[in-house]
Order: sequence, then structure tokens, then C-alpha cells
Amino acid sequence: MAKSSSLNIRVVEGRALPAKDVSGSSDPYCLVKVDDEVVARTATVWRSLSPFWGEEYTVHLPLDFHHLAFYVLDEDTVGHDDIIGKISLSRDAIVADPRGIDSWINLSRVDPDAEVQGEVRLAVQMQEDGQGRRLRCHVLQARDLAPRDISGTSDPFARVFWGSQSVETSTIKKTRFPHWDEVLELREMPGAPAPLRVELWDWDMVGKNDFLGMVSTPHEHPPGPRASKVEFSPQALRHSPPNGWFRLLPFPGAEEDAGGTLGALRLKVRLTEDRVLPPQYYQPLTELLVESVLGPAEEDIASPLAVLEELTSGDCRQDLATKLVKLFLGQGLAGPFLDHLTRREVARTSDPNTLFRSNSLASKSMEQFMKLVGMRYLHDVLKPVISRVFEEKKYMELDPSKMDLGRARRISFKGAPSEEQVRETSLGLLTGYLGPIVDAIVGSVGRCPPTMRLVFKQLFRSVEEHFPQAEHQDVKYLAISGFLFLRFFAPAILTPKLFDLRDQHADPQTSRSLLLLAKAVQSIGNLGQQLGQGKELWMAPLHPFLLQSVSRVRDFLDELVDVDGDEEAGGPARTLAPPSATVREGYLLKRKEEPAGLATRFAFRKRYFWLSGESLAYSKGAECQARSCIPVSHIRAVERVDEGAFQLPHVMQVVTRDGAGPLHTAYLQCKNLNDLNQWLSALRKASAPNQDKLAACHPGAFRGARWTCCLQAERSAPGCSRTHSAVTLGDWSDPLDPDAETQMVYRQLVLGREQLRMKFLEEPSLDSTPEADTGQGSSGTGGCSAVLARQRAAAARLLQVLSDLDRAHEEFQRQEQGRAAPGPRVP
Repeated sequence: MAKSSSLNIRVVEGRALPAKDVSGSSDPYCLVKVDDEVVARTATVWRSLSPFWGEEYTVHLPLDFHHLAFYVLDEDTVGHDDIIGKISLSRDAIVADPRGIDSWINLSRVDPDAEVQGEVRLAVQMQEDGQGRRLRCHVLQARDLAPRDISGTSDPFARVFWGSQSVETSTIKKTRFPHWDEVLELREMPGAPAPLRVELWDWDMVGKNDFLGMVSTPHEHPPGPRASKVEFSPQALRHSPPNGWFRLLPFPGAEEDAGGTLGALRLKVRLTEDRVLPPQYYQPLTELLVESVLGPAEEDIASPLAVLEELTSGDCRQDLATKLVKLFLGQGLAGPFLDHLTRREVARTSDPNTLFRSNSLASKSMEQFMKLVGMRYLHDVLKPVISRVFEEKKYMELDPSKMDLGRARRISFKGAPSEEQVRETSLGLLTGYLGPIVDAIVGSVGRCPPTMRLVFKQLFRSVEEHFPQAEHQDVKYLAISGFLFLRFFAPAILTPKLFDLRDQHADPQTSRSLLLLAKAVQSIGNLGQQLGQGKELWMAPLHPFLLQSVSRVRDFLDELVDVDGDEEAGGPARTLAPPSATVREGYLLKRKEEPAGLATRFAFRKRYFWLSGESLAYSKGAECQARSCIPVSHIRAVERVDEGAFQLPHVMQVVTRDGAGPLHTAYLQCKNLNDLNQWLSALRKASAPNQDKLAACHPGAFRGARWTCCLQAERSAPGCSRTHSAVTLGDWSDPLDPDAETQMVYRQLVLGREQLRMKFLEEPSLDSTPEADTGQGSSGTGGCSAVLARQRAAAARLLQVLSDLDRAHEEFQRQEQGRAAPGPRVP
């Protein structure tokens, strides 16, 4: 049995932020931290006090995470970025509402006393001798302390209090990972038993010492405001003296709401934590789901899929669609699953103009299927042109109300052009980008994944059967293009970052160009049916090109669905990509092995890297055939490196070991924070199945005969910081996990259990079912009775499966809590 934990985060927008620039505005961006590790950075929104980001992240986490923080900063071209404020959410605050957090939250001031991190390791003993009781507090070490000095380190010492007495450890200079290994002894003074307190501080030669944190045990509440200590009660000291690692916490009450004076963020945060049972417990539910998609879609109102569609909506439906698609991909039945859902929707649609226009389970499942299966195809088709748009930064505008003739003048340096001249120039630029996009799409049949083509073939056929009339001959084409163009190609053009086509969001000018291109691709996907209608008549200069492209797209769709085979290609999937497929690539700076006499910056060389499920390969350039290779199976840890190790930002380390050999570390510098996070995540996912991964490593480098992080002189010294292999970013390349996916389906079905019971097992009337209206005479009534009987039997079977899973979870929970020794009986 395993447990899973993930955070779904959406940084929506900000409002009323303070101005940090002399222009009276700010250039805000947001950092997202989980337990003091930065997991994401939004784009910078230039010159705005009410920025809109709309960025979403899924972060897979260890189960023991404690808090989530959002920092808003103002980006400055020169000097350090200005901190505007922060929002800190504890794990308890996030799980308080099962639906998560969806609200505006005021920013708080960033108080240095609240910016603490790390852990301290203690071992305490109570001893008695002829003189009475004495306390021995063994302060061994601390790790991941907050950097308080300009060098990016601290000078930490520990202070221990017992009653009215106190004693301190020595101060260890320039480290966030001190090793004290000192035993501090105190004699018990007369009077009532006293608690033990421990404080950590950063020593400063000038001015007052800086607070580094406090520790609180689960059974002790920290004392009043402004306290900064580890406190253990007299009872705890007598019966269970502390021994182990203790997390540092800020001053209670140090972080206070600024009352809106620093602005606010609108956030959506939802934590998903669940117990995943062994595979055999999910087999009955999996069999029910498989039977659902293999049965007649028209009679399906009591199957698990029908219940799920009725229960879910919004973000929940999108998450469920992703899980269902991955579940059926793992079963080799993605095609029948999508065919079942789309046939259900086609059967209940009378107006072809509304087909697949809602966010139904069928529409969301098709959308998520294309992202999961077709992302590489999307990149092959669109990335070259999208990269051109970002790099060339051409000014394009067709809407007269949005034309900036002054901008066009600054770009051309030939005086102010007329509106007509801007329109003609923009038309030429737009068709110059649209032409290659359309060429790439219509020429991509051979690159489209076979599974996608089979799904489109089934969709084409079912729509054609339902709307055979001559006036509806375009509906079968629109059904496919509505998904492929309107829900796949056009959104990727509009927001390339969300589809991994770019690392950063577009600036306002490029964003407007992408919007015009996306509108054009949407018009082509609509087969030109809405050209000349609506409010965007200024698009008329593009109409000849768009109409010419429509005929090519029809031919492309005919060719796309002309594929042999009705079954899933390749059988059941185990991953969304073969092990040899590249999941991430790009330029990184690699540190030369053991550079001799080179300055730190010159020890790094630019190399092009390719990551697959089998290897991390690199060479001098993207076209170079001579490649070096690090087997993924050798990776033991992938972690960040402190900036102070090489005086360089965004450095990570890949620690490898071949069998029982020594550890080797490759240091790689990424181009920015998001690039670093994505490489960390991709490498951790690729190496997830590896055995013997490291529980700790060094976040510094071994230079000058010692580790820069913990100052240990032995190269083989154990790691001083915990590794974070469980922290990854969720994306389309996540491996399939059928047990976790079925567990989510079970949780959703549990929400509708009573509704299902009342509908089919407690209502005898036939009028409650759609089939009741289809019968004619006694034979029709008999047919309806038979259908209702089957539906009641299906509902009873589903309820029994859910009940069995309930009992399995309860028994495993009792086992975890120690109330039941044996595990539940295996079905």
C-alpha cells in the first residue's frame, strides 16, 4: 500500500499592488515555495498593479510537507528585485475545506523573523547522581538553515535553556549546515520542574544576532508572541526525552496580514492526499469500468461512467477526465472509452451546431487525451513557427481600434505610416506565419499518433451515422476539427507556455500576435462557416487566405481518418512515451570534471542535453552526433546546488553510481528558475524506479579540500541535506499509475453513492428513466422493465464494489493505527 499527495495550484491574478518603480507602477511576478523549496515562478507582468497570470501547477509532494508560500516580487533590470509581500498557507489551512481554497487573500509583510527554515537534531537525557538531577542536551547538527548573511550563509549557534539557566554551543562560521556535536549539561535548580528550551541564532559581529528558528513538538503549543525556542515539557523530558530531527518554525504571530495595504492575490489551491491500496483491491472496479465502455452507450445511465458524468463539473471534471484517460490507456482501451463517451453525447444531441460545444465528460476526456498522447506531435507541428514569432517580435495588428501608429513608426523609422499601410504590412506578416502553420498541419498525417487517428476515425463514423443528411455533411469534419483545431492547436498558439512550447509567457506585443494567429486557426477549424459574422469584421483581409486553407484542411481530415484497424494500436500502454523517446532537451552549462586552476565561471561549458527514460545524453551542439551519456538507471539523486557553491544561480547536481562504485556528481547550470525546476522534475521522474536512491546529499560542492555547505573535510562525508526525489511537477509526461487513477475514480463515485441508491434502488416508478418514454403498448412496457432491471442490477453491483473498497480502506487504516495486526483479506 502507498500514499500519494499532490497540490493543485493556480495563481490567478493580483490587485491593488503597491508601486515599486519611479514610473508609479510595478513589474510583478510570483514565486511558489513548498517547505522553502521554490517549485514555480510565474511570468513577469510588466507595468501593472493588477496583474493577471492564470498559471496552473500540479506539484507531487512527500506526505510530510508542512506549508505553501507565495512571494510577490517586483522585477528590476538593475539590482535586486523588490519584495512586495507574501502569503503563507499551512497544510492544515489547505485541507480544512475538501474543495480547497479559492479566494482573494491579502499579502503580508515579509518579516525576517518569519523567514526561517531547516531542522535541528537533538538528543536529550535526564540523569540522576548524588547531587540531584542533571540534563544532558546533545546538540548534534542542523541543516537547511536560512541564509542570514550577504554571503548566502549564516554563523549559527544554539542556545539551550532549562529553568533560569542557559548555555550555548560554539558558533560555526559561514554555513547553513553546522555540525556541533556538543553536549551541554545543566543542573536542575530548586523549585517546580522546568521545560527545556532550545533556540537557534545567527551570530553577527556588528548589531544584534539574527533569529534562525524554533522547534515545536506535536504535543506542545509554542508560547506567546515573539518566542523563538524549542520547548519540551517536564513530562516529556521524564517519559520520552527528545531524540531526533525537529523542524524549525518562525515566531508565533510574526507574520501578520497587512490589511490589504500590500494588495491581494486570487489563489486556487487544492491538496489531494489518498491511500492507494494494492492492485487486487481495484480489480472489481476496473472490470466494471471496462464493461461500461464495451457495452451499448445508449442504455448507459447506471454504469460508473454515467454516474461520474452526472456528479462532476468544472475543474473536478477535468481532473477526472485525465485520470480516466490514463486508466484506459493503461488498459489498452482508450479508443473504446472515448468512442463510448462520444457516442453517448452524439446520441443525445439533436442540433449539430451544439455538438461537443459544452465541457462534458466526453469533451474534457478528448481534450486531455490529445494532450497526453499528442504533445510531441503538437511540438513537431507548431514549435518552429511559434519560436519564430517570439524571436522576430514583429508588430502585427488588423483591428483599427487597437492600432498603435506610433509603435509602427518607432519600428520602421520611416515616419508615421497610415492605417492602411499598417494593415497591409500586418496582413503580410500574418500570412507569412499562417502559411507555414497550415502547411505543417496538413502535412502532418504521418506524424499524428496512430491512437489519435483511430479515435478520430471512430468519431468521424459515429457522427456521420447520426447526421446522415446532405445539409449536415460538414458536421463530421467539424466534430474532429473542433477538437484538433479549437481545443488543441489554437490554445497552444495562444498560450505556448501552458503547452511547453516556450519557457516563458509572451510579452504584450507578442501575445497580441499570437492571439491573431489563434483566431485565424480557429476560423480554419470552423471550416470558414462564421467568416464575415460577428463583431470582428476587421479580420476580412485574411478571409481569402482562410477560405483557401479550408479546402486543404478538409482533405487533411479525410486523410487523417483513413487509417486501418479498429483496435488500440500497440496493446496496453505502460508509459505515455517509449523509454527511448526524448522527454526534455535543451542547452545547459556543464561543469568540467575536476577543473584544474580554472575560475569557477570558466569551468562550465555549454552543452546540448537530451533526456529519455534510458539516458541523459549530451554533446557540443544539437546537431552533433558524438554524444556522451549518463544512464538514467545510475542516477541516485537530482538536487539543487546552493548559489554560493560556484557563485552561480540555477545550478543542479545529478549524482550517479554504477553498481557498488563510488558516487559521481555532474553539475549543470540552467538558464532560469523555471528551466531548473523543469529539469529537476523531468530527471526525478525518469529516475523514479531506481533503487538505492540517496536520502541525503550535499547542496554545495567539494572545493578547497572541504564541502562548501557543511565544511566537512572528507569528500566521502555523508550528505548534510535531505533529498527531494518526491517533489516533481505534474505534466503530460507523468507515468501511468493505474492504482492511483482507480482510487480517484472510487473517491468520486463515493460522492454519488446515495444519489445512485435513491435513483435505482428506492424508486419503483418507470417514469424516472428516459427509456420509459420509448415503449409502445405492453411490449414497450416490458422492454422498459427489462432495461430498468438491468440498470438496477448494475447499480447494485457498483454499490457492492464501493462497499468492498470502503471496508478495505477501513481495515488498512486500523492496521496503520495499530488497532488490527493483520491486513484486510485479499479479494
